[in-house]
Amino acid sequence: MPSSSIILVSKCVVVPEQNSMIETLKLSVSDIPMLSCQYIQKGVLFFNSPTHSINDLINSLKQSLSVALLHFPALAGRLITDDDGHVHIHCNDAGVDFIHAKAKHLAVRGILPPDRDVPDCFKEFFAFDRTVSYSGHFKPLLAVQVTELSDGVFIGCTVNHAVTDGTSFWHFFNTFAEICKGAKKITISPDFSRDTVFNSSAVLRFPEGGPKATFSGEEPLRERIFHFSREAIQKLKFRANNYSVLTTKTTPSNCNGFSDSSETLGKQSNDSWKTVNNGNGFDRTAEISSFQSLCAQLWRSVTRARKIEESKTTTFRMAVNCRHRVEPKMDSHYFGNAIQSIPTYAPAGELISRDLGWCADLLHKNVVAHDNAKVRFGVEDWEREPRLFPLGNPDGASITMGSSPRFPMYNNDFGWGRPVAVRSGKANKFDGKISAFPGREGNGTVDLEVVLAPETMAGLENDSEFMEYVSEIVV
Repeated sequence: MPSSSIILVSKCVVVPEQNSMIETLKLSVSDIPMLSCQYIQKGVLFFNSPTHSINDLINSLKQSLSVALLHFPALAGRLITDDDGHVHIHCNDAGVDFIHAKAKHLAVRGILPPDRDVPDCFKEFFAFDRTVSYSGHFKPLLAVQVTELSDGVFIGCTVNHAVTDGTSFWHFFNTFAEICKGAKKITISPDFSRDTVFNSSAVLRFPEGGPKATFSGEEPLRERIFHFSREAIQKLKFRANNYSVLTTKTTPSNCNGFSDSSETLGKQSNDSWKTVNNGNGFDRTAEISSFQSLCAQLWRSVTRARKIEESKTTTFRMAVNCRHRVEPKMDSHYFGNAIQSIPTYAPAGELISRDLGWCADLLHKNVVAHDNAKVRFGVEDWEREPRLFPLGNPDGASITMGSSPRFPMYNNDFGWGRPVAVRSGKANKFDGKISAFPGREGNGTVDLEVVLAPETMAGLENDSEFMEYVSEIVV
């Protein structure tokens, strides 16, 4: 693996081009649990711009960042806690960190090895390593690091997770790129309204000095990017949707809390879908999605690689965007966190012995069921018992899916072309943490950033059912 040892060239504070017109933004029920999560670290890799010197590029990025902060003033502020214990973003224009670094001994293709682990150098392309979001009380809420390579540049963006979710993160990043490319007017402005279902008077009390991360971050881990072509994912989707359940066997009560009296679901992919009563209190009228099918295969294969006792309950946890799930609907570009976590449960033995469709249907049912009533129930449940989001894998049988292949990660042309790759830093990584990215070629391709214990990763790499769908990434 290539070594890193980056060199710091400069560091400065960038402030908004104009003073903010917003004073404070109260953190919501969806924001506050993230205060123990580490800052989001995502970035994009480019080949060198043929028309810009590095000094011109750095100056252009600084100026564009200043303009972008005019539209996203919350990111230039700091967190404050009022006398009642409510946490707010104080939009005080304190600014964000901008870092210029060099790693000229690294080349673009050299740090994108096919069929190998992600090099550790990417962890040094981001600021605020292992910084929990509560630290936004005294640290910037955003940092941008630009790292020069021998033939390219990496732009790493680190944002406080109590201030943004993935939707807001990529909205900002896309806008930053749009401005740098020369746009006189941004395409979409963020919505800073706080009159949503997530607004609450509930207070979460913190220990002196603030919360700590809910996972150790010290265990040995391996990290790989697995690429799935559109064709491979369509095959998985076909498998998931074309299975027959000829039994009325009841799903164990710890599987989502549902009692599943299944019906025959054997169908051809070109058949129109009929309403099927799944015995779960609602009717399913849509297919199991491509992404749910992929998640189901990952869940099965990782569980098999972990060699877990058959009776042990496994968990697949995924975050869902609630902006369109609540009534009335939130603005699609609401700025902040508007997510909830959906856990799906299954005994290890049954997960492995049943077919892909059974597993995918568990995930599908949970996602479909997460409607306005479920979102509001989740808010009320948190208000009864305010708590932090429990990132980690304490029982050794959990998978946490983050990010989304729908996020516009490659819509970041700063003026010298589309990114070559998307990568993340060290933040919020533990055994079983998965992040989903769109494939660079688009068209329904998906990249999964998989973080596992070394022995589990080795088992996954030897799982023929999983690797059958994996293809090589071509740079």
